[in-house]
Amino acid sequence: MVLRATIAGCGGYLPERRLSNDELAAQYGIETSDAWIRERTGICFRHIAAPEETASDMGAAAAREALAQAGVDASEVDAILVATSTPDSAFPATAVRIQAKIGATKGFAFDMAAACTGFVYALGVADSLIRTGQARCVLVIGTEVYSRILDWTDRGTCVLFGDGAGAVLLRAEENGGTTADRGLLSCHLHSDGRFADILHIEGGAGSTGGAGLLRMAGKEVFRHAVTKLAAVVDEALGANGLTHADIRWLVPHQANARIIDAMGRKLNLPSERVVVTVDKHANTSAASIPLALNEARRDGRIRDGDLVVMEAIGGGLTWGAALARF
Repeated sequence: MVLRATIAGCGGYLPERRLSNDELAAQYGIETSDAWIRERTGICFRHIAAPEETASDMGAAAAREALAQAGVDASEVDAILVATSTPDSAFPATAVRIQAKIGATKGFAFDMAAACTGFVYALGVADSLIRTGQARCVLVIGTEVYSRILDWTDRGTCVLFGDGAGAVLLRAEENGGTTADRGLLSCHLHSDGRFADILHIEGGAGSTGGAGLLRMAGKEVFRHAVTKLAAVVDEALGANGLTHADIRWLVPHQANARIIDAMGRKLNLPSERVVVTVDKHANTSAASIPLALNEARRDGRIRDGDLVVMEAIGGGLTWGAALARF
């Protein structure tokens, strides 16, 4: 028997304000249209945090929902891992603020910064904590307020992103350790700092220039995305002796419909087996995979026993994939 991290509950949160493509163009005076944005990205709406809303507020709401779905009290949580590029402050970590807001009183909490790949990175770390016995109940949260780091005059970036949070509760479970058993089978993480400048935020708390806005070389990111994501998914499948045919669901980072479609084709998956939510809330960075998981789990698409592959690429460049059996 081996210890494996199982996904016991999912949760999500989207701010109340929903901004359509036409509303965005009108409000910020951008030369674009609903048809232009939909055709190039698949995005129809994004959610924008209220002025007083923070990453920890949204992350706490998603965490509470994941705990409720799992039937677990916050007092049982051993660790909280938060993936975010838009923390409440440089320190203390957004994770400890969430710890306080949900009433978790033991264990430890910390943030991880891997941009859009952050949730997959956090899954990998949480999986290791559980496998080594350092924790038995771990909240993994992605939460972002990208609306506060966007240049609303840059059509190439401001139409792409939105705010939101998603969470999963992982619990340690003993099983036979085969690919047919529940839980995270493996996580595969990569980065290459040579491409740091093609997707980045200018400056930061420790920068000589102060904090700035998000900048992206879209064509370069797209070029890296499809090849690197296909390779890391094949790496994950190969490590477990599985093939494309074994995948029941692809839950990709919700960056762009074109990237998602390309990945589905590379994995020979029909569109009805790819979870797509980018149309509803745009790119929510580290929150996008758990938001998509939450929707597909709650509407009954992802069922017990299904093999799910999650993959993402983000600034760094960072990229990774995780395989899980529900």
